[in-house]
Amino acid sequence: MEIRTLALEGPPADIPALCARVSEACRDGPAHVVCDVRAVTEPGLATVDALARMALTARRHGTPFRVTGADGRLLALLRLVGLVELLGETEEREPPVGVEEGVEADDLPV
Repeated sequence: MEIRTLALEGPPADIPALCARVSEACRDGPAHVVCDVRAVTEPGLATVDALARMALTARRHGTPFRVTGADGRLLALLRLVGLVELLGETEEREPPVGVEEGVEADDLPV
């Protein structure tokens, strides 16, 4: 199982070039493409945008994309915009209000 790793350093300046790097990494069908973001010192929405576009590029190639090395600020931003799946985590959501998880045979309808 081959995993190809890319590094994102600093604020992403050229998103098309980053996506081209992802496309190249996806060639020959690796099991995963991982983007190491440890060198990102000032994460912002531009970083989130770049990671989302890189993930979309990998998905178009049928290759899972994951982010590793995110600091607390980038983690918070990814969670805020709903991209927690890039971290390899599942998002925990509250069940909708008024929805029961199970129904007993003798329960009255609400």
